[in-house]
Amino acid sequence: MKTIRLTTAQALIQYLQQQYLLVDGKEEPIFAGAFAIFGHGNVAGLGEALYQHKETFPTYRAHNEQGMAHAAIAFAKQKKRRQMIVCTTSIGPGATNMVTAAALAHVNRLPVLLLPGDTFASRTPDPVLQQLECFSDPTISVNDCFKPVSRYFDRISRPEQLINSLPVALRTLLDPVDCGPVTLSLPQDVQAQAFDFPAKMFEKRIHRIRRPGVDEEEISHVLKVIRSASRPLIIAGGGVHYSLATDELNKFSSQHQIPVAETQAGKGALNWKNILSVGGIGVTGSKAANELAREADVIIAIGTRLQDFTTESRTLFNKESQLVQINIGQFDVNKHDAIPLLADCKKALQELTHSLSNWKSSDQWTDKIENLKNEWHTIYETVTADSDDILPSDAQVLGAIKRQSDSTDVIVCAAGGLPGELHKLWRCDDSDSYHVEYGFSCMGYEIAGGLGVKMASPEREVFVVVGDGSYMMMNSELATSVMMGHKIIVITLDNRGFGCINRLQQSTGNQPYNNLLDDCHTISEGAPKIDFAAHARAMGAQAESVQSITELEQAIVRAKQANTSYLISIDTDPNITTDNGDSWWDVAIPQISENTEIESVLENYQLKKTMQPY
Repeated sequence: MKTIRLTTAQALIQYLQQQYLLVDGKEEPIFAGAFAIFGHGNVAGLGEALYQHKETFPTYRAHNEQGMAHAAIAFAKQKKRRQMIVCTTSIGPGATNMVTAAALAHVNRLPVLLLPGDTFASRTPDPVLQQLECFSDPTISVNDCFKPVSRYFDRISRPEQLINSLPVALRTLLDPVDCGPVTLSLPQDVQAQAFDFPAKMFEKRIHRIRRPGVDEEEISHVLKVIRSASRPLIIAGGGVHYSLATDELNKFSSQHQIPVAETQAGKGALNWKNILSVGGIGVTGSKAANELAREADVIIAIGTRLQDFTTESRTLFNKESQLVQINIGQFDVNKHDAIPLLADCKKALQELTHSLSNWKSSDQWTDKIENLKNEWHTIYETVTADSDDILPSDAQVLGAIKRQSDSTDVIVCAAGGLPGELHKLWRCDDSDSYHVEYGFSCMGYEIAGGLGVKMASPEREVFVVVGDGSYMMMNSELATSVMMGHKIIVITLDNRGFGCINRLQQSTGNQPYNNLLDDCHTISEGAPKIDFAAHARAMGAQAESVQSITELEQAIVRAKQANTSYLISIDTDPNITTDNGDSWWDVAIPQISENTEIESVLENYQLKKTMQPY
């Protein structure tokens, strides 16, 4: 057998470069390079290997390990899980900084290959710098934290273990069911050890995304349920995008006159101008979509895990309605006691469209859709319009961005009140123009995520909308975007604290406390007013502060003309949010409190709880 003698690190990088995916008849490399922050746990091993392949496998230097992993995850999401970036760190804090990002990727079912350095497999120099010593188990290191947040985890303690582990890693990263983070923990001595690897291991390999078809008995049952409906509603989730099934959804919805509501991950599945597109659903959804959900006799959930924001904590759907779940994952397809159709979304929609033939929903239902959409559009125009308010609302800021953006521009967000306003109000003209991480709703994802989106879609303008709270948590990849020449436009909304949670705090009967900076423990002069524009300029970006919506729109024009990353800061009102009807989210209320206001809130909470199935 022909062999090639390489170090573990060299073999790993050489193997990754030979992995290709067949997409629309074209062979595309699966890995677009690596993000790396070097330290003593990876600089000598993986650092050397990456340097040897720098012309064909680029290495990107970030400023924060969590941030670079967020960027890699955003890149994979924008690429519809068909291309990804590797992330490598040193041992200890460098590794654990990626654990939050791994959890984010796991929750959102997004692929990222994490290569944290680890302590010596030989244990000869133990304890090394940054090593965690477990007194009862010397095999444990901080990298064991990755186990619960990885779809696949392996600690490579001998070079030849790559031969078996790497194919499993690739299967996990590309599998539409198991897709998520893969962690290969790499002890620093093993990275540098040489082995005679089989030459066949480094031959070009072409992978394909599986598309399981429908089961005849399952689809027969689903067809019967849909044909019995007069008021059906589709809930489109992220699986529609990852299956590349937006055209099939459009055809299915149009042919059978079924309205489409969207989860955060499914947003953009239909163009907002489509008469059957009724917007976001659930706690952060549109009034139109939620009213239809309460009246629908059949709910067809496609490619969604139906988390609590989508179902309003299991209170949104009519108790007499039937729920159909179309999903490629067995774990998701049976949720909420649904009628399952286990299949690839694209294949399932094609089969349903064909089999339902000329069947359509009732005329009264389509009339109701049009009326509700018109009502919601009136609300949209009202809340997003400029006004003379001293402090603008989030909705007014989003309206300004939309008016000054092009249809292919991408909006990026993750946490706070902004994702809710975006889900309700952002009008998607393009299926790839909406990028909101709301599975983990991770503060600090926004700017790093914007960088990843720009790397994946350099031809598009990328708008990052971020609150002052999230900006303060993580902003370092703004400097990375400048360094790499990947321009993003950051709109920072400064409401002086955690405005979203302050509103939630008060809605649960509590007094404002420790969220807005004015309600925090501070010096007598109060918390400082942060100059976000000055901070951004210090990192190399262009930046300015504006005082009104008119000035914001003018600044956006300048930002779009700029050739480097650009930040615009604007003060906003922390107390205003767009009403979308009687939406409810289950947030537990204290059963005993000295605060009398909580008693009345508790009474309403207990009433809402009776609407849940158990």
